[in-house]
Amino acid sequence: MPTHLVLAADIAATVHPDAWPQGSWPLPPDPALEARVKALLAKMSVEDKVGQMIQADIKSVTPDDVRKYRLGSILAGGNSKPNGQQTATTKQWQQLSDAFYRASMDTSGGRLAIPVLFGIDAVHGHNNLVGSTLFPQNSALGNARDPELIHEIGAATARELRASGINWTFAPTLTVPQDGRWGRAYEGYSENPALVAQYAAAVVEGLEGKLGTPQFLDADHVIATAKHFVGDGGTHDGKDQGDAQVSEAVLRDVHAAGYPPAIKAGVQVVMVSFSSWNGVKMAGNKALITDVLKGRMDFGGIVLGDWNAHGQVPGCTNEDCPVAYNAGLDMLEAPDSWKGLYNNTLAEVKSGVIPMSRVDDAVTRILRVKLRLGMFEAGLPSANPLVLASAQVIGSPAHRALARRAVRESLVLLKNDGVLPIDPRKHVLVTGDGADNISKQNGGWTLTWQGTGLTNADFPGATSIFAGIQAQVKAAGGRAELSIDGSYKSKPDVAIVVFGEDPYAEFQGDLPNLAYRPGNDHDLDLLRRLRGQGVPVVAVFLTGRPLWMNREINASDAFVVAWLPGSEGAGIADVLLRTRDGRIAHDFHGKLAYSWPRTAVQIPLAGGKDNYHPQFPYGFGLTYADHGDTGRLPEEAGIELSSARAGVYFTHGKPAQGFALRLTGANGAAANVTATPAATADGSLRIASLDYKAQEDARRLSWSGNGAAHAALVAPAPLDVERETNGDVLLVTTLRVDAVSPQGTAIGVGCGVGCKAQVPIGRQLDDLPRGQWLRVGISLKCFRDAGADMSKLDQPFEWIGSPGESIAITDVSLGTVADKTLVCPVARKD
Repeated sequence: MPTHLVLAADIAATVHPDAWPQGSWPLPPDPALEARVKALLAKMSVEDKVGQMIQADIKSVTPDDVRKYRLGSILAGGNSKPNGQQTATTKQWQQLSDAFYRASMDTSGGRLAIPVLFGIDAVHGHNNLVGSTLFPQNSALGNARDPELIHEIGAATARELRASGINWTFAPTLTVPQDGRWGRAYEGYSENPALVAQYAAAVVEGLEGKLGTPQFLDADHVIATAKHFVGDGGTHDGKDQGDAQVSEAVLRDVHAAGYPPAIKAGVQVVMVSFSSWNGVKMAGNKALITDVLKGRMDFGGIVLGDWNAHGQVPGCTNEDCPVAYNAGLDMLEAPDSWKGLYNNTLAEVKSGVIPMSRVDDAVTRILRVKLRLGMFEAGLPSANPLVLASAQVIGSPAHRALARRAVRESLVLLKNDGVLPIDPRKHVLVTGDGADNISKQNGGWTLTWQGTGLTNADFPGATSIFAGIQAQVKAAGGRAELSIDGSYKSKPDVAIVVFGEDPYAEFQGDLPNLAYRPGNDHDLDLLRRLRGQGVPVVAVFLTGRPLWMNREINASDAFVVAWLPGSEGAGIADVLLRTRDGRIAHDFHGKLAYSWPRTAVQIPLAGGKDNYHPQFPYGFGLTYADHGDTGRLPEEAGIELSSARAGVYFTHGKPAQGFALRLTGANGAAANVTATPAATADGSLRIASLDYKAQEDARRLSWSGNGAAHAALVAPAPLDVERETNGDVLLVTTLRVDAVSPQGTAIGVGCGVGCKAQVPIGRQLDDLPRGQWLRVGISLKCFRDAGADMSKLDQPFEWIGSPGESIAITDVSLGTVADKTLVCPVARKD
């Protein structure tokens, strides 16, 4: 018998449903609704039913496909927008939604009209819509300890979704992250299951409306999705889509804590996790899906799979997975694999591999949700009154005021040596790469999946942190100066340094430890430089999770954790600044929802663990009334801050720790550079020091002679970046182009004897502005496609230039953010 047919039975013996919380589906029986479902089901063909059980992504499905295959739902993934664009407007979303709805309701040829659901990841506001209100990410909101705030955010998000024609959100995320290395940790409200459980009901009621009232699932509300069932926040080593190696009791009491209150509040959908529990993929775990979630907890809504997650179940592929349906999933998310899945599922239903009773149960659940939402009577999505008033709903002053309040409540003060609150009548320097960067203050799942490739112009109506500070300082008669690199002409009275993590989403955000940018000390150097100049320093840290920051905290007079605050950066100024007449308008409110690490390897660190000795415990957070001097914190990370492991190869104009810079002349002779200036033996490549942000923190490379010469970074040991390559990580170089050779340029990597790949970039390099510093990225996949073995790079960066070329470089590292991302041209193999 095939493995996938026995898997569910094997699992059942390891789960004890009677030990899980006993639930009761809170919606009372509705005979009229049940009669409508029964009548629809009787009219549906097998093809109709299978179509309802499959969800396709708008990148890979058209309205004509929905018309033909009678698909029950569509989704827009993180990088999926109308017309294949990077971002989309309200009108474009509305038009797309109407087109799919019309297709689903087409009755020509005897088709049965069943309206299509449209789902999207609205995880911190309607974060796929240009001009929307973007709330702080969940790891920020946990610090607010304010369920009513969470309820209001849910309601505002629902209104903005409905105004754009969308009726379903894949939120809330009820994960309980136990390991900050996980790249999705910021999607969780807290490490504390009790807080997550408290928030679960509040956000569901905000999104769907309160059960038992006329507002429940009315035209102002949307379907909510509790995710990801179950254990996604407990995977070993914080690996995305990994394995939660925990007991059943921990799985139940910690990781499932949010589901009973969400079900009690009437959540209509539960999404099953990519991850595994003790080696068994959740998408195939019948004991947990059918026996626990549907049986013991009495969940009566739709159980949905994650993005092609069924394809990871043993014996399955993205296009074929009967075990997932038989385990209890009612709808599979098959974004780009939907057509193959439809054909295979249809054959398996007809052959009995998937019993008709299982199909009817799944379709019944789907139809019930659609009827509860009133979809059969509502008409076109654009007929919703909120769509007609969308200009007054999306990004409305009331919603932005709510988001600004959420920012204020979420801020956590870890240190204050008396510099805060700031007198706005003074000269305030605002610096750091997060000061005027709305994309960075939002993080991942913002207009794009990873939240990258965006500028402030993509956020109409939003306010950067600097803009918020500037407005209040100017109104008080003071002077606010923006200087990203911290330079100034006249000494400021105080400096606010805004820095932190670049945007990321799942996988790309996974970390090997909790060190903040090991091997890249730009932010630390900036803090130390300003303080060394006698300027009081306030650090504002943008992050999705607690990281080891003792050095940065020591280098600051005040340290504020702003998390990922969203579109309303002015909320930070509300708390940091006094009023013009010297009052404190808003004190610090936030209390840590996650424990703060003492070292970079204090993992996991959730409260209640043995030997719980964090730097700052769960619940810590100063106010202006507190004595805020932390004293000097220990600066031992507990691990060698490996540049190689952190993906940092060249920093401040020098090879990172353990790396060597090797120059190879046009004549083939190679030598490592130990000091600058230097040159190859034949003089074809010269290297000199250059000042960028500090003295000699960059290197100028100049080519002359008669042939190509190489500058390469040699790793201390072969690097395995295969996982990063699969995750669309970039090789990012901070450089300045002064001259480009007409003979061409390439970037390459080396992977041992006879293993090398070079990617020509000359034409794209020629398009870059001269004399301007830029972060230029190229996907690691370009090198893999050019023939490199990405699991054993001994030269993770090589620049091949020709006579007449001149560039300057200060940093080379792996990353997800670049000012300019090069496309992969036709590559050549060496």
